Amino acid sequence: MEEIRNKVAESGLISLDLAKYKPTQDIVGIDVSEQLWQGLVLKEKDFRTWIKENDWTIYTNKAVYIHCSADAIIPTWAFMLISTRLNDIAHSYLVGTKEDIQKQLIVANIKNENLTPFIDGRIIVKGCSDIPCPDFSMVELIKVLQPISKSIMYGEPCSTVPVYKRQK
Repeated sequence: MEEIRNKVAESGLISLDLAKYKPTQDIVGIDVSEQLWQGLVLKEKDFRTWIKENDWTIYTNKAVYIHCSADAIIPTWAFMLISTRLNDIAHSYLVGTKEDIQKQLIVANIKNENLTPFIDGRIIVKGCSDIPCPDFSMVELIKVLQPISKSIMYGEPCSTVPVYKRQK
């Protein structure tokens, strides 16, 4: 009887799961609407009191997105004041949505990747990954891998879709 061979392992293909870049930090939001007077206006004096008295340590090592769920115009200085308190505490923060902070974390994780194993590689990016914003993540990964790889495919080793092949 002939020995069973793993042809995929012998092919030199590098299988890459996007889940590797999934954010691991706790993600929390700060909704500025909770500080609005009558749900409409941000009073500077009251806001500064909240900034001073709020327990900012709850954001230690967390990824924080700052937003306003109310239909109100929030002055830029309000976001700046919140940022001054998060600067030395939070893992990362931005003004935007939860999806925005997830994208920022994914890009950071991709950029922190050791690319040496992918140089001149034939890479298969797994099709089904547990990651937020998969389309965004795929595109960010291509930006990093295309300049260094021989080829990039999408899917599983038994059924791939060619995405990129370096010209000879």
